[in-house]
Amino acid sequence: MTRVRFFAAAAELAGAPEAERDESTLGDLRRALAAENPGLGRILPRCAVLVDGARTDDDVPLPAGAVIDVLPPFAGG
Repeated sequence: MTRVRFFAAAAELAGAPEAERDESTLGDLRRALAAENPGLGRILPRCAVLVDGARTDDDVPLPAGAVIDVLPPFAGG
C-alpha cells in the first residue's frame, strides 16, 4: 500500500487530504485517480507528483509504503 497526500485544491477535489492506494506504478495511480474523480483528473496533469519527496517517471514501480504527494500549481508571488 502507498499513502497519497493531497494538498490545497487537490485535497478539495479528492474529497479527503489522504488516501491509501495499491496501484503498482505512478502512471497506474494517476489513471485510477482520474477515472474515479474527474474533477481531480482535470488538474492532475498540472500537479507536481512526488514519490517519497522526488519526482519519478510514471512507469517506475511504487515501493511498498511510499508516500506520494499531489501538489497542484500554486498561484501568487
